[in-house]
Amino acid sequence: MEIELTSANYEGEVLNSDKPVLVDFWAPWCGPCQMLGPVIKELSEEYDGKIKVCKVNVDNEGAIAAQNAIVSIPTVILFADGKPVKKIVGAHAIDDYEDEIDKII
Repeated sequence: MEIELTSANYEGEVLNSDKPVLVDFWAPWCGPCQMLGPVIKELSEEYDGKIKVCKVNVDNEGAIAAQNAIVSIPTVILFADGKPVKKIVGAHAIDDYEDEIDKII
């Protein structure tokens, strides 16, 4: 299950999470973001119960994007213990994300 992040739930869902969190920063007009969408969905199903998978629409939640120094989308950030541990910029193959997730779970 993917969680849509807002300024209201960001701290609780990401910074105070008891499990690792993958956050996908995207926008509806971004072609590579749309290509990455099914990969993120597959990761959310594959790692269900092991990590949280969240999405941030940077058009709606600019403050969260700014807080995480997002300058290009899509960007995926992996958080562990509330801290960013890996930033992946651009759309990549699912294996690249799996490799990084496996390092933190």
